[in-house]
Amino acid sequence: MNKNFVSDSRESSRMFKSSLLESVSKVHFSVPLIIYVPVICFFLWKGLSDGDFSFSTFILSFASGLLFWTATEYSLHRFVFHYVPKAKWGQRLHFIFHGVHHDFPNDRLRLVMPPSVSIPLALGFYFLFRIALPASWLPSFFAAFLIGYLIYDMSHYAFHHLTFQNSLLKKLKQHHMRHHYHEPDKGYGVSSVLWDKILDSDFKK
Repeated sequence: MNKNFVSDSRESSRMFKSSLLESVSKVHFSVPLIIYVPVICFFLWKGLSDGDFSFSTFILSFASGLLFWTATEYSLHRFVFHYVPKAKWGQRLHFIFHGVHHDFPNDRLRLVMPPSVSIPLALGFYFLFRIALPASWLPSFFAAFLIGYLIYDMSHYAFHHLTFQNSLLKKLKQHHMRHHYHEPDKGYGVSSVLWDKILDSDFKK
């Protein structure tokens, strides 16, 4: 994605003529926490209260859910959000999903995923996991996947609006800011740089 314009405005341009569509394209950073923390608690409780509960299965499935989230975050960002079709309607769709964020990276209402997008995606992934995973894995795997998503959303918001003393968080913020302001075709990981390193899309020194 070639960059020609980056605004330092704290508000982005209007995307929709419809006030309803415009309103559902914006969200306060706390909304994902309000929606998904209870869902995560439910699935953790369901996994821990399973009659066939096994601590080793729980840990393995939970760790796998977190790892799968990191791969999902990277893949969506690199191959979906940064894919720019040639057709005008495709370019418009790209701007709505991600281009607006690169043009207006400081808009606090477009830094976490709106429920109009995250809820359908979460449901889609849940039913995919339900088909693909053993029943004993599903609750803890899905809970960890959602935890990974919340870490991504909250860290993304924080990287754009907060400063850090912690060395790891400072490096993650620098990684993301470099993606925004210098090399948008590198550095697709936000909450983790793991897949950038594995798939050779990390920044060169």
